[in-house]
Amino acid sequence: MQKLLDSQVDSNYLRARKRVEDLKEFYYHLIAYCLVIPFLAFVNYKTYWNFQWFWFPMAGWGIGLGFHAYNVFVNNGVLGRQWEERKIQEFMEEEEEKMRWS
Repeated sequence: MQKLLDSQVDSNYLRARKRVEDLKEFYYHLIAYCLVIPFLAFVNYKTYWNFQWFWFPMAGWGIGLGFHAYNVFVNNGVLGRQWEERKIQEFMEEEEEKMRWS
């Protein structure tokens, strides 16, 4: 029983650590986006403002950032984190059952 509790605590810790890493990565990307896009707009303004090309990287990177935000903050869909956790738990229980009967 204690082994199961320790395993669950370790699992919760690893999940929390992964969540924190995902959040840090997202915020680093957001900060980079907020610094680089204005720089690109400035370069575009100083070189040739008649063709505003900075919108293209802004839109592309913004879409990628939106997907990243969805993955970090919302992803609990059909194949989201809850599904993964259920499957992992199911496989662990199957292994434990096999070990009991061996």
